[in-house]
Amino acid sequence: MVRRVAVVGAGVSGLAATKWCLEEGLEPICFEQSEDVGGLWRYTDQAEEGRASIYRTVFTNSCKEMMCYSDFPFPDDHPNYMHNARVQHYICKYAEHFDLRRHIQFKTLVTKVKKRPDFSVTGQWEVVTQRDGKEETAVFDAVMVCSGHHVYPNLPLADFPGIQKFKGCYFHSREYKEPEKFRGKKVLVVGLGNSGCDIAVELSTVASQVYLSSRSGSWVMSRVWDNGYPWDMLVITRFRTWLGNILPRALSDWLYVRGMNRFFKHENFGLMPLNRTSRKEPVFNDDLPSRIACGVVVMKPNVKEFRETSVLFQDGTVQDDVDAVVFATGYSYSYPFMEDDSIIKSRDNQVTLYKGILPPQLEKPTMAVIGLVQSLGPIIPTVDLQCRWAVKVFQEKKKLKGENLKQPLFFLSSVPQRYGSSTTLQTDYIAYMDELASAIGVKPNVLKLLLTDPWLALEVIFGPCSPYQFRLMGPGKWNGARKAILTQWDRTLQ
Repeated sequence: MVRRVAVVGAGVSGLAATKWCLEEGLEPICFEQSEDVGGLWRYTDQAEEGRASIYRTVFTNSCKEMMCYSDFPFPDDHPNYMHNARVQHYICKYAEHFDLRRHIQFKTLVTKVKKRPDFSVTGQWEVVTQRDGKEETAVFDAVMVCSGHHVYPNLPLADFPGIQKFKGCYFHSREYKEPEKFRGKKVLVVGLGNSGCDIAVELSTVASQVYLSSRSGSWVMSRVWDNGYPWDMLVITRFRTWLGNILPRALSDWLYVRGMNRFFKHENFGLMPLNRTSRKEPVFNDDLPSRIACGVVVMKPNVKEFRETSVLFQDGTVQDDVDAVVFATGYSYSYPFMEDDSIIKSRDNQVTLYKGILPPQLEKPTMAVIGLVQSLGPIIPTVDLQCRWAVKVFQEKKKLKGENLKQPLFFLSSVPQRYGSSTTLQTDYIAYMDELASAIGVKPNVLKLLLTDPWLALEVIFGPCSPYQFRLMGPGKWNGARKAILTQWDRTLQ
């Protein structure tokens, strides 16, 4: 019987894990190597070893109504999209509100997690931690890995011939904090993800010229959509998801491309994705098109070769006098504390996890990896529901008998083809959330709502799929969920 649970990391995933363990009567101990909660959102002036790192001007890409914990809305007076400092403050308030800090051991590094010799019978783990130079070993009935996947930079220098002879400076975007040191310089940013675009736009305010290199292009979306409303409150709805699933593939793809080009034609800006119908996560940037139009950011194809002071691109063009290169080339998945790293396999980022959570080859389902699945949806509600599902599995309230845990897939039963090949673990947000919610009895019953509460039902179907929907009914029901759903548009306008 699971009682003691080790939680690795006190970011948004670790706090959700700790909270849901407590809700279900378990005894969590959360280990956090830094001095405070927040994980990725806790900004520091220097990148710290073993921790996620963000730049000073990071803002959220999901709005406050969509990205909050399911029973802890953001304050009404907060803007729709928030600076990292506001998010960190919210995370601290969440920990305080649910009295989570007393279950967290700060400045404690998890150095090893391994199966106990009798694991096949007990499902127990041995967890080794280090604090102030002292090592401790403890036995836990289950482990929840909440260490994130923005910690270990992917810097594929072997893919960039000549980089060693380049005389300028080069570094991974993880090391970037602010633009001032690049004033008056020519800077190349490699990578058209969210970080690469943010950094390129910010650098363009001080650098003499910024070049943004992309291998395959990307859709670029604005945070602000029709009538000034947040994009995700208009796009992430049950009705749109249902419509996308029933339409013929060709029509669905045409509508998708048309929708992505609604504000500007990507081809005209050198941004058009090679696979235009892929539903891979787009880039969110409100300023990139205008910076390209003003000439302060110049789009370039993939780098072919670096020279001492210049860069040769795949189209044969050469850019001279480049002073610095920022590699916004993403992150690798790594779990250095796992004694047996085959438990969470990572081959070309194809992590093998049942439902995106459980390592399937374990004799006992007593380990959960939280927060690896990504979708066109907010991460906090995703990890919140993942933790609810995992804790039910630990307690055997969610039976896995008869379910094929050996599926060599990391989420759901298959990867929708429309997501294409990706270096992230992507799935459809609403489909994934509903699958987990159904398994533990918390998916909103739309037909029942239509009969008993039609006004709420219409908001659930046609309105944004906000996290409160998964607290309307079933275990963990929150009495404030209905009101939160019916007033979410009001708070958006405040």
